[in-house]
Amino acid sequence: MMSLPFYQRHHEHYDRAYRHKALSSTVSQYQKETKSKSAVYAQGSAAYARGSAAYRHSSAAGFSLDSSAAYSHGSSAHDLESAAYSYGSTAYDHSAAQSKRSAAYSLDSESLSTSSAAYSHASESINKLAAAYRLGSEAYSFGLKNSNLMIEDQSYKMSPKAKRAKQSLISEDKENKALDYSVPIFTGREVNMSGITDTEEERIKESAAYVAKRNLFATGEGVSVSKVAKTPEEEHHEKKSRKVAIRESAERVAMKKTLEETQAFHRKLNQDKLLHAPEFIIEPRSHTIWEKENVRFNCSVAGWPEPRVTWYKNNVPIDVQAHPGKYIIQSRYGLHSLEITECEFDDTAQYHASAMNVKGEVSVYASLVVKRYKGDIDASLLHARNLSLSPFAVTPHGYASRFEISFVDKFDVAFGREGETMSLGCTVVINPDIKRFKPDIEWYRNGVLITPSKWVQMQWSGERASLTLTHANKEDEGLYTLRVAMGEYYEEYSGYVFVRDADAEIPGAPGAPLDVQCLDANKDYVIVSWKQPAVDGGNPILGYFIDRCEVGTSHWTQCNENPVKFARFPVTGLIEGRSYIFRVRAVNKAGVSLPSRVSEPVAALDPADRARLRSHPSAPWTGQIIVTEEEPAEGVVPGPPTDLQVIEATKNYVVLSWKPPGQRGHEGIMYFVEKCVAGTEDWQRVNTEIPVKSPRFAVFDLSEGKSYCFRVRCCNSAGIGEPSEATEATVVDDKLDIPKAPGRIMPTRNTDTSVVVTWTEPPDAKELVGYYIESSVEGSGRWEPCNNNPVKGTRFVCHGLSTGEKYIFRVRAVNAAGLSEFSQESEPIEVKAAIGGGLLHAAPSPPYDIVVLESVRDSMVLGWKQPEAIGGTEITGYYVNYREVVDGVPGKWKEANIKAVTERAYRIQNLKENMVYQFQVAAANLAGVGAPSKPSKPFKCEEWTIAVPGPPHDVKCTEVRKDSLVLLWKEPVYSGRSPIVGYYVDMKETEAKEEHWRSVNEKPLQKKYLKIGGLTQGVSYVFRVRATNQAGVGKPSDVTDAVIAETRPGTKEVVVDVDDNGVISLNFECDQMSPDSKFIWSKNYEPIEDDPRLNIDTKGGKSKLSFKDLGEDDLGIYSCIVTDTDGVSSSYTIDEEEMKRLLALSHEHQFPTVPLISELAVEILEKGEVRFWLQAEKLSGNAKANFVFNDKEIFNGEKYKMKVDHNTGLVEMIMDKLEEKDEGTYTFQLQDGKATNQSSLVLIGDVFKKLRDEADFQRKEWHRKQGPHFVDKLGWEVTDECNVMLKCKVANIKKETHIVWYKDDREIMVDEEHDFKDGVCTLLISEFSKKDAGTYEVILKDDRGKDSSELKLKDTAFADLMNEVCRKIALSATDLKIQSTAEGIRLYSYVTYYVEDLRVGWVHNDTQIKFTDRMRTGVTGEQIWLQINEPTPQDKGRYIMELFDGNTTHKKTVDLSGQAFDEAFAEFERLKQAAIAEKNRARVLGGLPDVVTIQEGKALNLSCTVWGDPTPEVSWLKNEKSFVSDANCILKFESGKNVSFSISTVSTQDSGKYSIVVKNKYGTETSDVTVIVMPVSGQTDTVQGHNQNNKTVSKKKKAMTASKQKEGGKKDFIKPHVEETTAREETPDPNEIPLVETEKDTKSKQQAAKKTAGKAGVAEKAPQPTETLDRQGKKPLEKAALGKPTEPQ
Repeated sequence: MMSLPFYQRHHEHYDRAYRHKALSSTVSQYQKETKSKSAVYAQGSAAYARGSAAYRHSSAAGFSLDSSAAYSHGSSAHDLESAAYSYGSTAYDHSAAQSKRSAAYSLDSESLSTSSAAYSHASESINKLAAAYRLGSEAYSFGLKNSNLMIEDQSYKMSPKAKRAKQSLISEDKENKALDYSVPIFTGREVNMSGITDTEEERIKESAAYVAKRNLFATGEGVSVSKVAKTPEEEHHEKKSRKVAIRESAERVAMKKTLEETQAFHRKLNQDKLLHAPEFIIEPRSHTIWEKENVRFNCSVAGWPEPRVTWYKNNVPIDVQAHPGKYIIQSRYGLHSLEITECEFDDTAQYHASAMNVKGEVSVYASLVVKRYKGDIDASLLHARNLSLSPFAVTPHGYASRFEISFVDKFDVAFGREGETMSLGCTVVINPDIKRFKPDIEWYRNGVLITPSKWVQMQWSGERASLTLTHANKEDEGLYTLRVAMGEYYEEYSGYVFVRDADAEIPGAPGAPLDVQCLDANKDYVIVSWKQPAVDGGNPILGYFIDRCEVGTSHWTQCNENPVKFARFPVTGLIEGRSYIFRVRAVNKAGVSLPSRVSEPVAALDPADRARLRSHPSAPWTGQIIVTEEEPAEGVVPGPPTDLQVIEATKNYVVLSWKPPGQRGHEGIMYFVEKCVAGTEDWQRVNTEIPVKSPRFAVFDLSEGKSYCFRVRCCNSAGIGEPSEATEATVVDDKLDIPKAPGRIMPTRNTDTSVVVTWTEPPDAKELVGYYIESSVEGSGRWEPCNNNPVKGTRFVCHGLSTGEKYIFRVRAVNAAGLSEFSQESEPIEVKAAIGGGLLHAAPSPPYDIVVLESVRDSMVLGWKQPEAIGGTEITGYYVNYREVVDGVPGKWKEANIKAVTERAYRIQNLKENMVYQFQVAAANLAGVGAPSKPSKPFKCEEWTIAVPGPPHDVKCTEVRKDSLVLLWKEPVYSGRSPIVGYYVDMKETEAKEEHWRSVNEKPLQKKYLKIGGLTQGVSYVFRVRATNQAGVGKPSDVTDAVIAETRPGTKEVVVDVDDNGVISLNFECDQMSPDSKFIWSKNYEPIEDDPRLNIDTKGGKSKLSFKDLGEDDLGIYSCIVTDTDGVSSSYTIDEEEMKRLLALSHEHQFPTVPLISELAVEILEKGEVRFWLQAEKLSGNAKANFVFNDKEIFNGEKYKMKVDHNTGLVEMIMDKLEEKDEGTYTFQLQDGKATNQSSLVLIGDVFKKLRDEADFQRKEWHRKQGPHFVDKLGWEVTDECNVMLKCKVANIKKETHIVWYKDDREIMVDEEHDFKDGVCTLLISEFSKKDAGTYEVILKDDRGKDSSELKLKDTAFADLMNEVCRKIALSATDLKIQSTAEGIRLYSYVTYYVEDLRVGWVHNDTQIKFTDRMRTGVTGEQIWLQINEPTPQDKGRYIMELFDGNTTHKKTVDLSGQAFDEAFAEFERLKQAAIAEKNRARVLGGLPDVVTIQEGKALNLSCTVWGDPTPEVSWLKNEKSFVSDANCILKFESGKNVSFSISTVSTQDSGKYSIVVKNKYGTETSDVTVIVMPVSGQTDTVQGHNQNNKTVSKKKKAMTASKQKEGGKKDFIKPHVEETTAREETPDPNEIPLVETEKDTKSKQQAAKKTAGKAGVAEKAPQPTETLDRQGKKPLEKAALGKPTEPQ
């Protein structure tokens, strides 16, 4: 295989530098010295260029073909001298061979013979070799795509080429053409030169030939091609060329046949598919050390066959033999190292390792800088080294591969404070050092080139580059990079500079803002922006003050009165043509911060004027620009501005932008801005005093939360133009929200004073400026900023930490709206250097549990488990060692594999049969190869002959939850004597004994995974798997590691999602990822690799698997595992039902509809208007609605009022009234973004007619309701007192409204006026009966109109009402009571009142009672009774009173038997005797007054009647003493009943108390009269005593009155008319038996008598008595005597 020259390998970017003009002198001198020999090199160069052209053609045809492979195939085709050429003959021979081929094309045959005679090569080999090159060229020219010559080694990789000018193909016409010949312009690429030479002389020869060939082609020497008219010489030349072409054509046919045979031979080769080119896994790191120290370069390379690694110093192979003890080169397990002992200054160089195998070659580079302890670098040593090189090595653009640029005395991470001076510097060593070529020195801050200014100064002394910050500010903080460039090659060195806040003048004041910039500057307006400081002084920042200063002055003016929180502010009122600078100060409750660094000066100019000034600079800058305008011509009123829009809106201001009008004349224009509240037309001018000159304006003094519209007018000397179109309504509020806190703060170790902190961007973040990071020593509670200038990106290295301390970190995001909340604090991390000197990973721990999966006579298959600690990054492979064990004595370890294996199963070949072996396995990752495992137990290499399968392997648990997990395994390597038909899974608790293994599945599983459920939370389990075939169940797999059934905090599941475009995706999120974690998706637990139906997208901690077209082929279990985590995994099953659901959802999202809460409906409004409406679930602000009637769109106008409420989703249309032409179909069409929907309503025929009639009725009703009207029509209600109340509800009444009641067209007089407070009018009819039947009407009226309501209570309506009255009366009936009377026993019940319609019946012992004189019933007042006269034992039993209300029978029951009957009968006997005694006892029936007053000398006559049987005895008492008749006082008793008392002349001695005593055998009664004699002189008269025992009886006559129902349900009745009558007490009939009541019934009797007394009426009206008789000692008269009971009919 050919190797590339050192000046060509990997340094393609220097090819362009080879053509640099600075080479001309050196190269021309060399050309003159060797001109006599240039013919040889020229011919060789021409032939070489021809081969290079063929090579480029082949490459252009689409093959990555190494030129060495092309020559190798040429060697296979012809076993001639070309073989030597192909495999690395010297450059001289190479050029000579190429010269012959070039001569065959460029010279005639004679010159070809002469030229070829100079060399000892046969023309046959030359021609065949030329044919081989031509064939390669024709593969491109004729498109031979099947040429295995190029396909055979297409994996060969060619070093990239530098870009060149296009090749020039010079050709003649068809008759005057050198066939297939082209002269390429030199490309600077020679990939097939001879291999690496070992001597300096040969290397110089190679370089000389290379440069000479390039220059010869560049100058055209050695090649002669012309396109002038033909001459005889040209014709002769053409004929010779055609002869050559014919000969070459024949040779080409022979060559093609030979190549086909070669291709057939290669097709028979069994090429190993695992072959691949070398690849460096770990690259060597650059080092800077002191003299006399040792240094070691390490790298790891993969490839098959195992690559051969060669180390180079400055592109020269390192010869270990030539420098014994200086270099130590080691290779083991794919790890390669170069160790340099006791380094010297001359060891400063570029080192690289080149790995090569049959599939290609690759190199990696590292630099070594050796520093001296004392003094400066001895440049003479460097020059001495350069002098030993050839002349071509001293120029930066010669053959030398690259400049060696090293940095010495480098600046480190720097910390400074605002206001201080800081300096950064590096000593730069460039090798080779060329006087005439100076390096380009550039400084960058955060990737942006730094230019000198008053803040930054840069120096270059020729050896040292420095940068000085004269007055450090926080704006200067960042990553500083020094770039040293030599031509097109450069080296960089970077270091971070931190700038802390200066000490605040006021304790607790915030830090100064930073990065003040001026944006969008105009004639009188500029927007100032800044960044918020990281330090707030311990109190929240309340806002910022913006100051301005005119350039050339020192007077600062504050631009805003109140602090603004938004980090942008429009400054207006600038003077056109003047320049300003700005600064910002922060304020909190402690005070105001120091001002920020001032901004760059900005001129108040129109942008067009500013651009014009920049392109045509004027006089030196004075800080002021004078702007003049030409005299205007005839004035033209400007037109309206265009493109008015709100470009920024905050709580404090709104910024408007517009374009000047097209019509504005020749003079300048200014602007007036107007505003109005949205929805009104009340326009107000904002800038009332001074017009605006800029097409920008900031509007202040707006109410937060309100919506405004804006418009602009132009003005000039001719007047004010028309306004522009108004903007859309703009809400005065911050459009930019403060960002949310970042997430997933993850610190990782870096160095012993720094930590790398990473985080995730906050969701929905807009216009992020950057992030502030803070750190705190764990437990201190004190937070310090890690940066004072917001950093972009989500990774930052926090420097300046204390080694060994534990720190926690937090991050907050920044945008113009403010700073977010702090993120959650990170986990604590100890500050110390990462493993591997900066690598963030460690080598993995040893694998374990090595088992044999299969054994045959000479090989064994091993399996093992992954290391418990993988070192922070994924494992790249495993290395297996084995050793023989003879009689228990282990031998020496041997390597089983050179190339790392990625699977955890490996077959070890070439073992000895029946030999016992031990094995060990080591894992490797990016950090290196870990420690090997412990030696396995001994295994014997023998042929397995068992019939059952071997053990499954790689058994592991995933998706562990509290009650389930998923078990995965791989099939056995040894399947037994028959195919495997399934698997059995066993499980047990970890601590359980072996006999507790139980099978999870009864039937063998066909798949190699199983979800095991039913686990107990918190319990530890282990699992194993057994394979089965027809012969039986095989050996179990190795037992899994113990797994605890638990769902860990923060566990997340795979979530299915369908986006707005209908794309179905599975999403999985992980917040426990390390920097090297990856998402691995599987289908049915088989990794998904390049599935055309799926698309996987992973960003940060989220991964999405999208289905391109979900179908039946996609059914299955989709799982996702996150590597380098503690088992984070989840799965989602898509079956047929789920697929149908997702497809339906996808269709809905892809063709979305606006969801409706209700379809289109119609309703009649109060005024008779017709409302069509529907409601959507939600509508955005951009939703639109179209209204269609009979396929024609209708619009908002007089007839149709349309409205869309985006907040509630309500869409409605209102019509004033329906007409005949409005019959048809109504449709509402909705569109909200992509979503659409529509709903229709058909109104035709009877449906339309009914709707129109209802609308007309409602319209009339509305007109009726404009005056007093009835809300509820007149109706009736039966009260609990069994009265009938007529009631109606009224509305829209006032004080003057009158209400009139009528019955049968006759007005009902009502004493009280209605107040209508509760809107209810009532008419109460007490004791409703048939006489109250009729038609009732009530009328409301006032000056606005009247309304009436009528109620007919006749026939059926009256019967229904009476039934309800009777029902109420029946329900009011009390329980039956038993009462004994002198006549017999009475059963009775009370009701509210009695009407004839209530039918009463009595039942005795389930037999209807037939009424007789002895057994009769009746109603007395409110008492319904059954009288049993002279009761007998046959009257015992159960009595039922039945009350029938017309619909229902109500019953009351009493049991008159047993003790109840006995007691009632005994009472009857007693009362009967008492009645007889009461009837016959002696008594004074009446006539005597209580008091008599008489004058002395008058005559007194008193008389009374007595009665008794037998006739009573009569006696008189005076003052309680017996008193008899004498001459003055005459006492008489006549006819057994008349008693008289007479005194002819009374005197004062006659005064006193006189008592008459009547007595017989039944009783005695006394009646008293007091006589008072007044001594008076004069005439004597006779005074007759009057009967003063008259009793006045009054009764309330119940009248039909109207009353208004009172609040609380109380009723106020009109006072009825009262009639009074006097019942005179007369002597009773001796045959009449007085009614006697028992004492216990007295109260109820009195109540009944009182109620019944109201029914009685007496026509005579008695006068009021003038005197009151003393009734003490006398029993009152029975009230029952005032009324006689009536019997119901």
